[in-house]
Amino acid sequence: MLEYILKRFGQSFLVLFIMSILVFVGVNLVGDPVEMLINPEADQAEVERVIRELGLDKPVSEQYWYFLTNALKGDLGSSFIYNEPALKLILQRMPATLELALFSLFISLIIAIPLGIYAGYKPNSKASKTIMAGSILGFSMPTFWVGIIFIMFFAVYLGWLPSTGRGEIGSFLGIESSLFTLNGLSHVFLPALNLALFKISSVIRLTRAGTREIILQDYITFARAKGLSEKRIVLVHILKNILIPIVTVIGLEFGSLIAFSTVTETVFAWPGMGKLIIDSIYNLDRPVIVAYLMIIVTFFVFLNLAVDILYTFLDPRVRLKGMNQ
Repeated sequence: MLEYILKRFGQSFLVLFIMSILVFVGVNLVGDPVEMLINPEADQAEVERVIRELGLDKPVSEQYWYFLTNALKGDLGSSFIYNEPALKLILQRMPATLELALFSLFISLIIAIPLGIYAGYKPNSKASKTIMAGSILGFSMPTFWVGIIFIMFFAVYLGWLPSTGRGEIGSFLGIESSLFTLNGLSHVFLPALNLALFKISSVIRLTRAGTREIILQDYITFARAKGLSEKRIVLVHILKNILIPIVTVIGLEFGSLIAFSTVTETVFAWPGMGKLIIDSIYNLDRPVIVAYLMIIVTFFVFLNLAVDILYTFLDPRVRLKGMNQ
C-alpha cells in the first residue's frame, strides 16, 4: 500500500515538472507584454529598460530556471500589471471560484446520480427516455448562452434570483464563504447551475451505463430471489458497485469545474479566478497566466492522485495491478 502511494506521488511530481516546462515556454512564446506596459511613444532606451526590469532580456531557459527555483520557495513571480505577487492575486480570488465549483458539483451529484440510476433501472420508460434526451441537451447548449437565458428568465423576468456578484459572506468554523448565508446562496445558485449542466449530463450517462451493466449480473438476480426490496438492491448493490467510475468522474470534473469556470464567471460577473485570467491574457500578464495554469495543473494532478488512492480502498485489484507494473 505504501509503495503504491509513493509510486503515485513520484509520478505526480514528474508530471508537474514536465507541465511547468510546457506552460512556461508556451506562455513566453506568445506576444510581447512590453508593448502593453509602455507608452507607444517611448524611445528605445525606455523599452530596453523595461525589458531588463522584467527579466525578459534573458534566454527563456534562464527565465525558466529562475521561475522554477522561486516556485519551489512558493514564489510564482509578480504581476506585470498589478506589481503584486501572482500567487497572492490568485489566492485572493480562489475562494469564490472554489465555492462556485463545490456548489456546482453538489448540484450535479444530487441531480445526476438518482436520474442516472432511474434511467438505467427502467430504460424503456418514458421518464427514462426523457432523462436521456435532456442529457443530450445539456451537452449541446453553449454555457454562455444558457447563462444569459438564466439571467433573463430568473433574474430579469421573474426577479427571483440576483444575476451578478457573490453576495453576503458568512463564517463557519473559521471559514468564510458566501455559501453560509441565504443571500450568498441566492447569488451562487444561478452560476453554479449553469456550470453544472454539462456535468449533470455526463454523470447521468455514466451512471445509467453502470446501472445497466450491473443489473444484468447474477448477484442482482440472487438478491431478488432472496426477497430483498428494490430499494435495498439499488442503494446497496447497484450504487456501491458504480462508485468507482463515479469517483473518477467526480475527481476529474471538479478540476475541470475550476479550470473551465471562466465563461460562467464572466457571464455572471462572479469575482473568481476566471475574471483575473481573462484580464491577464488580454494584458499579456505572463506571471499571472503561468501561475494560474500551474495551479490548475496542480489541482488536476493531485485530484487524480487522490482518486487513485481512493481506488485502492474501493477495489483492491487496482492496488495490486499498480504495484505489479
